Parts: sequence; structure tokens; C-alpha cells
Amino acid sequence: MSAYPSNANRRSFLKQTGRILIGFNLLPLGFCSLQAEGEGEGPSSDKINIDSWIRIGADGQVTILTGKMELGQGIKTAIMQIAAEELDVHMDRVNIIIADTAHTPDERYTSGSASIEGGGMTIRKAAASARHILMDMAAKKLDLNKNILSVADGVVSDGKSSISYWELLTGKRLEGKLLDEVMVKAPADYSLVGTSYPRKDIIDMVSGGEVYVQDLKLPGMLHARVYRPPSYAAKATSVPGEIVNDMPGVVKLVRNGNFIGVIAKEEFQAVKALQVLQAESKWEQSSLYPTQDLLLAKMKEQAKGEEVEKTLKGSFSSNDQTIHALYTKPYQMHASIGPSCALALFDDNGLMVWSHTQGVYPLRKTLADLLDLPEEAIRVKGVPGAGCYGHNGADDVAADAAILAKAYPGFPIRVQWMRYDEHAWEPYGSAMAFELSGNVKNGKISSWQTKLWSDTHSSRPGGKAGHFIAARSLENPREFDAGGYSAGSYRNSIPLYDFPREIIHHKYSGPLRTSALRSLGAYGNVFALESFMDELAYSIQEDPVKFRLDHLKDERAKDVIRMVADKAGWDSGDRKSGMGIAFAQYKNTAAYLAVVVKVVADYINQTYRIGKMTAVIDAGQVINPDGLRNQTEGGMLQAASWTLFEEVKYDESGITSTNWETYPIMRFASVPEIDVHIIERSLEKPLGAGEAAQGPVGAAIANAVFNATGSRLRDLPLRPEKIDWNKL
Repeated sequence: MSAYPSNANRRSFLKQTGRILIGFNLLPLGFCSLQAEGEGEGPSSDKINIDSWIRIGADGQVTILTGKMELGQGIKTAIMQIAAEELDVHMDRVNIIIADTAHTPDERYTSGSASIEGGGMTIRKAAASARHILMDMAAKKLDLNKNILSVADGVVSDGKSSISYWELLTGKRLEGKLLDEVMVKAPADYSLVGTSYPRKDIIDMVSGGEVYVQDLKLPGMLHARVYRPPSYAAKATSVPGEIVNDMPGVVKLVRNGNFIGVIAKEEFQAVKALQVLQAESKWEQSSLYPTQDLLLAKMKEQAKGEEVEKTLKGSFSSNDQTIHALYTKPYQMHASIGPSCALALFDDNGLMVWSHTQGVYPLRKTLADLLDLPEEAIRVKGVPGAGCYGHNGADDVAADAAILAKAYPGFPIRVQWMRYDEHAWEPYGSAMAFELSGNVKNGKISSWQTKLWSDTHSSRPGGKAGHFIAARSLENPREFDAGGYSAGSYRNSIPLYDFPREIIHHKYSGPLRTSALRSLGAYGNVFALESFMDELAYSIQEDPVKFRLDHLKDERAKDVIRMVADKAGWDSGDRKSGMGIAFAQYKNTAAYLAVVVKVVADYINQTYRIGKMTAVIDAGQVINPDGLRNQTEGGMLQAASWTLFEEVKYDESGITSTNWETYPIMRFASVPEIDVHIIERSLEKPLGAGEAAQGPVGAAIANAVFNATGSRLRDLPLRPEKIDWNKL
């Protein structure tokens, strides 16, 4: 079976869908050098080849290929800026193809705020290598010394003679590998990097254009819905198959064990069939345990194993002066505004899937395991979705679509999750608990201990079908290994501050499905760590800003704290009436961020609101300042929403947070003033910044609430009813 789609049927399909597909970056590479050589359209198998990353067509168009996915973070624009800068071409010459197993390199997942740090820097090296080779070719062609040549918009010239990149290549592939010692541009010579080049996709986003996978329409497309069980392990005992199959527009009811899907000609016909399934089907229920009220106790009781990081000599010892605090974080969801969606087409050529996954290659590998297909028979094309923030329902809905497409071949099948599906079935961010203890002597922390409990923070599809929720419902269910990525649990649990510490991580397998939510464990860990830093500071009546600075050696860390204190007016005397500060370097290796939050308490109505958030971020060399500012503002708002409102609720029957009423998020009326400042360090390497705000914002809000009300809130979310208003 050949990789779909690759023959005349595929070409016919592309002709019918050309306008729509081009709008979604499913670009034929006719203008790219690889196809011009008659070598097909597939990605290079060797990522050290320049042609794996950059193609220059005979028409003067430059195409960048990246295995990273556009998730709203603006990496398409930033990567194009990086490439155009090193190649010395105008941005309007540059196109980009993202995350497509038929075209782009395998860069695994788009996660960990690593797209620019990793893929972006590889493309910088590829572009610089290409420019070096093309300059050599031009010098030879023009019979001139390379040192007297310059480049402007892809045209190499000595002021008299000239030749363009595309004239040099004449449609042929650029032979050559990434050069280890290639000279990249000096920051002083940048004209594009460091500028706020506008994102072209924003216009369509705000004007209702076809941007997202939810908007994608294909000729002959059918619509499907999957009927989920009422709880994780429920089993169907009765399904009204005959009734559903006789409904108008229904073309097939698909049942495989407890996986039940309905395919119809029109979307609302599929929805009506789903409603009948919901009303008439019968299930053997299972119970969730432990229930929410017992979660913390059982988390500690049933934890398995531990991992320890320590700089203490000996073990941590408690005494009468030791300060103790327990902090908790509930299960929280991605809460994507647009429920997950995917399309799939299966025919004699294989399987094609359109998905807003964070990893097209891992998804392809896992679909191959699910459907017993060779990987080369599957093509996965990444298409942006309306909201991501980690491992949401994107991969699961892709599996739904693939199962249904294989059951009804020859037609594109579109599966759109309902709000209930997204809220009740996505993998959540894990509930966590943190026990912190510390001693302070002579103004300095003399010992520190963190005990944390957490479930996995990554159960992404990585090759085994059991990671799909649908695979666990099949007649022959696939096993799920809940081990996952434990390192995500203690992300940012190790303080950047300089003092003796012991960190003990306990693994726990909880009742709800969990995986990667933006920043993984960093949000909870920094919330606890930075709240406790304030508690220790106040225990010796020390200013929280000075207390932090006294425990830091990293000058860049000190710089963001000093600047945010200055920008927020920390020394103006307002801090006693509701200002709180927090700081972290994401992953202790990525961007530095400090934030001051101003909380306004309403003592009469016993509530509070965030008045202003001021942040300073140091992400090293900044490719696009506006993009960095947008990412930081978005992260701050999301973290504020988590901190004020968000908590997944459930009982023994299942998830009860299934809509926006039962899982509220921040609305426009609650959005505070936000002020973001960037420390630009053009001579430093770029640092991942997409998740830098998550942890500090939660802690800064808690610290501000304490300063405004006198109540120290340690259990997220920080709802006003948890405040002891009698303390005022």
C-alpha cells in the first residue's frame, strides 16, 4: 500500500480541493526544487540536508519546511523571519509548510516552549548554510571574488554583475548539508529579526476566515459524531442500531465494542442521531474512585515510588522554628474554546488525516498501531485548531475520524467533538499536592524541603494505540501504560534560588485521565514555591522583593525582579494594600519572568478582582517582540483564569464539569490591565517563552490576595469564599 495520497487519484482529489487546501497550507511543492528533480514530494530522510528545511523555486519563491505546529504562538512568522534574515530575501518571497508527514522533517512534538530554541535555530543554520553555498556558486558563476559580493532580496551582486539564487539553482535542489561552523549574521546586521513583523493569519482569525481545522471543508465530506460512554469504563449493553440506521441522512452506524460512531450526510443529521443514541442506549456503569473529597488523602496513601533531588547534607530535619505549608492544585482542563475536530479519508491509497495535533509523526505512528497499517500508508497534515494549550482532544478526535474513515472508505469523514466531549473526555492537567517546609536563620533560608504528589503530565500518543481514548473502548481494547512523563511533575520544583534543599516527588495514578497541560507541573510547583517564599519572607518581616534577591546568584533573574518591582511601583507603598510578586525561570533553563499583581478587594461584597498585572520577561534574543508580548499576555490571562476559576469536578458517576457553567473560565469583564516589558538580549540565544508566565502569575495572585486581605490561600482555585473576611 502506497503512502496516501501519491498517485493520479490524489492529483484528482487535489484538483477538486485545491483552493481550500492551499488555504490550509497543503501546498503542492511544484515550485520547490525537490519535485523539480523528479524525486517526489516527500520529506528528506536526513535532517542534516539543507533541502530538508529550505527549498528555492525557479520562480523566486522560498519555502521553509518545519515539523513544528502552529498553535497560535506565531512560530510561522518567527521562523520565516529567521530564514529570510539569514538568506537576505524579502518576507513576501517566503512561504512556510508546517507539520506534514508528506513534506516536513520529523520534529516530534511542538511542546515545552522549544520551537524557536530548537527548530528555529536549526532553520537559522540551514538558511545560513544555504546562503554560504549559494554565494560560492555565484562567485564561481560570475567569476568574481566572493568577498566583494553582497546579497539583496536573493540577488547576488558586486554592483555591476548579478545573479539570483533561483537563477543559480534553475529549479534544482540545493545540494549540501547544514554546516557546523557556518557563520550566521551578527545581531547588529539584523533587519528582520527583532522586529514586530505582522502575522498574516490574524486577519482571517478576526474576520471569520478559513483558518482552523474546524473550518475545513472537502468535496463529498460526510459528518460524524462519536457517542462516548457515561464514564471511563462503562460498557454498552443496548444500542438502538436499527432506529439510528433508519434516520434521515444516516449512512452508517459504526460499533466496535464500546466505540460507537454515526456517519451522516449533514452535520445536524449526525447530531440528531447522537441524541437518539444518548436517549435510547443502556450502559453498565462503573464508579470513579477516589471521589473528589477523598482525593488528597488517597493521593498520599497510594503514591508509588519517589524521586529525590537534594543539595542538603543529610536529611531535612524539622524543629520548632520550621515553617510548614500544604498547597493543592485541582485537576484542570485545556478548555479549548473550539472543541476538537479532525478529518480523515481512507481509500486504496491509504489514510489521510487532517489534525490539530501537536505531533504529526507521533500521531501517524500511533494511528498505524491502532489500525494495523504501515506508517508509510498514512499521511497526517497539521492544521491549526481553535485553542490548544497542550495535549487536548486533538489526537483523540483524529483517532475517531480514522476509525470511522476506515469503516466507511472513499469519503472524507469529519468528526467534530461536542462541548461535552471536550470537557469530559480530554486528558486533564493533573491534580497535585505540595508539602513545603523551611527554616530561616540570619535572614537566609538554611534548609528547604518540598514533597510533591502528582499523576503523569504526558500521555501523548507516541506509538502505542492505548493512548487514544477510543482504543480503550474497542472490542479488543488496547492497553494503556499510565507511566507517562514523570519529569513533567517536578518541572520547576527545584528552586533557582541558592539554598540547601531536598525535593521528593511521589508518583500517583489518579482517577482521571491526565496529560500535558501548558507548562506541565510548573504552574503548580511555582505556585507553591513562590507562595512559600513569601511566607518565609513575612516570617522574618522581610520585603518579598529583597528576600528573593538575597537568595539569587543569577543576574538575569535579579534583573527581571528589579525591573518588575520598578515598573509596578513596588516601592510606592501600595504593596500593603494588595500587591504580590512572584518569579521563575521556566524549566530553570528557558525564559525568565517576574510578575507583580495588584488585587482590589471589595470588603462589602466579600470578593476581589485583579486590577493590574505587570510582567518583565527575558527570553534572550527576541525574534518578534510583538509575538513574544502576545504570548506572554495570553499566558498571564490563562494562568489568572486557572488561579481564579478553574477546577474539574467529578463524582463517582463521572465528570460533572461538562460545560461553561460547571467549568467557568475568565470572561472579558474579569480581564485586568496587563503591562508586559521585554528585556532584549540580542547577543544571547533565544529562550523558550510560551509557558514562562504560567507559574509566576498564580503565585503572585495568591501573594497579592494575602496582602489585600490577610488570608493566605493555599488551595487552588483562589475563590473569594475561601478568604476569612473577618481578619480585616
